[in-house]
Amino acid sequence: MPNSLQTVFQVIAQARSEDELKLAVMNTVGEYFGVQRWGVYLLDDSPVEVAVPSVPEICIDSNPVGRYVVERHAPTHEQLILPSEDWKHICPRDDHAHVMSGPIVCDGRLVGTLNLARSDGSPAFDANDLADLSALCLHLSSKIATLRASSKTSNKTSNSLSSSLLTPRELEIAELVAQGLTNAEIGEKLWITQNSVKQALKRMFRKLDVSARAELVAKLQDKLHL
Repeated sequence: MPNSLQTVFQVIAQARSEDELKLAVMNTVGEYFGVQRWGVYLLDDSPVEVAVPSVPEICIDSNPVGRYVVERHAPTHEQLILPSEDWKHICPRDDHAHVMSGPIVCDGRLVGTLNLARSDGSPAFDANDLADLSALCLHLSSKIATLRASSKTSNKTSNSLSSSLLTPRELEIAELVAQGLTNAEIGEKLWITQNSVKQALKRMFRKLDVSARAELVAKLQDKLHL
């Protein structure tokens, strides 16, 4: 069990990918906050697959707690939003008697949430819990931004190396492929035969380790005028 929030911060800092980050958080925050259910959700992503119970979407998306986080990019819990009786009406489950949610933000956009729930009979979340969640979400947001920036840099480097493998003529052909031209149309524009275009594309596919025109364009996207 993490003996301090600093332990959780260290786990976040050591993560080398988003999947590793989610697993690290899921393996620490449950015990730290003393919750029975918890989940890390990233937009366009399903809840992380780990052997712990997660908070269902109805308790983060379809209620005032979820809306508060989405609209304000700030953490909150149900007692700050509405009376306890109203919360029971929204989410009557005993294992979600108290919920707390915080935002994961990157480049000014909400990219995910961290969600915690306590069962009936457990203490409600308080100001200290909220302060801890706020600090945790700051570290998560910073780490997500770092990982995604690093990924973009790696992709640009890869694209740059890929384009350096091609001759100027092959890059011309790639530009025309990106415009959707057929081999015959490319040959006509470049004053070469259709077969020459076909052979050039074969060489380009081998150099870039791709097997389709779409893959070729994707690998060179930063070098093409799309």
